Amino acid sequence: MKRILSIAVFLLTLCSTAFAQKIFIPMDLAQNDHLKAYGLIFWVLKEGGTADWLLNYRGGSFMTDYSDNISMECSIRGVTFETIDGANAAEIYAEVQADNVNMDLVKLEKVPKIAVYAQPGTQPWDDAVRLALEYAEVPHDLIWDEEVLSGKLQDYDWLHLHHEDFTGQYGKFWANYHTQVWYIEQVALNENLARKLGYTKVSKMKRDVALKIKEYVAGGGFLFAMCSATDSYDIALAAQNLDICESMFDGDPADPQASSKLDFTQTFAFENFNLVTDPYQYEYSQIDITEELVGMNYSEASDYFTLFDFSAKYDPVPTMLTQNHANVIKGFMGQTTGFFRKFIKKSVTILGEAEGTDYVRYIHGNVGRGQFTWYGGHDPEDYRHLVGAEPTELRLHKNSPGYRLILNNILFPSAKKKELKT
Repeated sequence: MKRILSIAVFLLTLCSTAFAQKIFIPMDLAQNDHLKAYGLIFWVLKEGGTADWLLNYRGGSFMTDYSDNISMECSIRGVTFETIDGANAAEIYAEVQADNVNMDLVKLEKVPKIAVYAQPGTQPWDDAVRLALEYAEVPHDLIWDEEVLSGKLQDYDWLHLHHEDFTGQYGKFWANYHTQVWYIEQVALNENLARKLGYTKVSKMKRDVALKIKEYVAGGGFLFAMCSATDSYDIALAAQNLDICESMFDGDPADPQASSKLDFTQTFAFENFNLVTDPYQYEYSQIDITEELVGMNYSEASDYFTLFDFSAKYDPVPTMLTQNHANVIKGFMGQTTGFFRKFIKKSVTILGEAEGTDYVRYIHGNVGRGQFTWYGGHDPEDYRHLVGAEPTELRLHKNSPGYRLILNNILFPSAKKKELKT
């Protein structure tokens, strides 16, 4: 009997040693500032530490080794945390990794290098991802066409595209804004750079930028895009050998048969769509749901989408990307608000959709050794976000489920690769 008690004491001592004091960061409704919590984990990695992402445990909580510095940093940033002993940590790990629960543990150990594709100078809109990164205090670099074309992407693990137009049509703002100073300056900036780099048309420069980005993803990069960057990017790939720009954009008419000549084998996510080449129509193609929502007088009060529930142990990637303290997310509009399901390739994983409709808001897929995520809409906390609107104050939305989806994506490249269960 004494021998059995001695073994039990030894095992408990071993357990407490293996699981020393930890900092637990809840990501359910107990968290004071969900967005800052991501920045805190990024800071831990940057300081040489590691963290465990507890998938589906209390909203996708985090755990890291205790240190006075981390404790102090949590307090400075306003991030809710608990200090727990080794025995309690062991209990949490055991619960998360049990075979009979839809939870798992992903170790975060790498600091991802982040780039945001952004045109220099002032634009009459803001980028929700830049707002999130800046609020969460996540370091990132800004790059544009010249850096992309020179091979600079190889320096980064994660690239973001937002309210961009890779087709050379300047966002199709011509009809409403071609006399505005910002529009004129945007055209001049692009045309000057195209000439500097030896291109006769901006559309040809943007095509090569899109191809460079595709090469980056296929080589193992992670690409995240929102709003018009989602569909305009795929359109640029499908139309890379076609002229789809009318004369006010590039000096000559578009190919009237362009839609029938699109090559959908080149795209990441979409297929079998037709183009909208009318310069007076604020739309690129059939992919986007915006015009249908406007025509139906869709309102903010009725616009929601639901996140899918994935198996944490068998589908860790989509599980990471959908971690949240809410599974029903407020919808929000943009130049590209979302995607009709019928134009999404079968190889693409749907992460979030409006139930009972053909409207998809959040998708993920693979290209070569890399991956991409498309998130429809412009700003998760500003339903329409019109041109010229003031940037969202994230300190007023620090628990935003919609913004959390953005920040799930920045931690994805930090995850240690793990053999899937078979």
